[in-house]
Amino acid sequence: MSNNRTSDNQTSDSQISNSSTQAKRILTGIKPTGTLHLGNYVGAIRPAIQSIQNSDDEAFFFLADYHGIIGCYDPAVIHESTKAIAATWIACGLDPERVTFYRQSDVPEISELAWILNCSCAKGLMNRAHAYKASVDINNEKTDVDPDQGITMGLFGYPVLMAADILMFNATHVPVGRDQIQHIEMARDIAGTFNHKYKPLFTLPSAVVDDNIPLLTGLDGRKMSKSYGNTIPLFGESNPQVSAEKQMHKAIMKIVTNSQLPEEPKDPDDSAIFEIYKAFATPQEIADMRMQFAAGIGWGDAKQALFEKIDAEIAPFRERYQELMANPKELEAILQMGAEKARRHSRKQLDKTRRAIGIRPLAKLK
Repeated sequence: MSNNRTSDNQTSDSQISNSSTQAKRILTGIKPTGTLHLGNYVGAIRPAIQSIQNSDDEAFFFLADYHGIIGCYDPAVIHESTKAIAATWIACGLDPERVTFYRQSDVPEISELAWILNCSCAKGLMNRAHAYKASVDINNEKTDVDPDQGITMGLFGYPVLMAADILMFNATHVPVGRDQIQHIEMARDIAGTFNHKYKPLFTLPSAVVDDNIPLLTGLDGRKMSKSYGNTIPLFGESNPQVSAEKQMHKAIMKIVTNSQLPEEPKDPDDSAIFEIYKAFATPQEIADMRMQFAAGIGWGDAKQALFEKIDAEIAPFRERYQELMANPKELEAILQMGAEKARRHSRKQLDKTRRAIGIRPLAKLK
């Protein structure tokens, strides 16, 4: 850790209001609502792990299971996905000794803080949330339907819970996609309101958007997304009959291509195969593959080359992933260790927050 980090009890008002004056404290969460695919790995898991490998920055990584139940009502999916995603992070190189890796629901102080923040957060701010507005717009396109039909308080208050996730640990930097920038801005607004109304306890976080991280195209040419059913599985779906390696190979062979024949020159910049290949290859390998496209590489050969390139990076992680999936006790022990580390921070922060709003002991008892 950096030697100039200010302790929780010594944080000055200026440091609370401006995250740039503090050493970095990074926070990243992922919802356990399905199995992870190649796009998740390239867009979130790999860059997050790489970003802290040679850094003294503090890092908090968590499984956002309370966020997951906002849109997923299948208990089995939440449970199994939590296990699979935890195993994926660890298998891909996340060191639970180096970071604080925990399950959101194992840190009850977060939920209590969310309620406290709800009580000073303006409803009008929540009315402007993109997800809520999109749901209202869908209802408004229908006849004789209430604008809020089917919208839960979980969806409506999602940004407040996300703010609690961030502010509980006074995270300074939160890596997000562009669609999540508004939520970080809301967290800043919520923190600022509390700091002004009560006491400056919360750092104003900054969104971190890396435009250099590729957004992978899926099998059908659209953005790779579980909702489109066009993903390439990272470690495969649960299927004892077909190995994860074969599942990945089968998926890659389904990538949609045009009707150009072998030996016809092909445009690599119009190919999902080439786009995905770039996310795993070195600059020299990318240049060589570009030349092969110009020379008319067959689509089958291009897909095989893509599979081999991806598999070379992912295969070393598979064995560890399978070990963890077969041994949930080890995963649970890792998550409980992380929860205890997280609660060393959250207990102190919640106590200070409670005292700031007037919830504190009436007197000291002997």
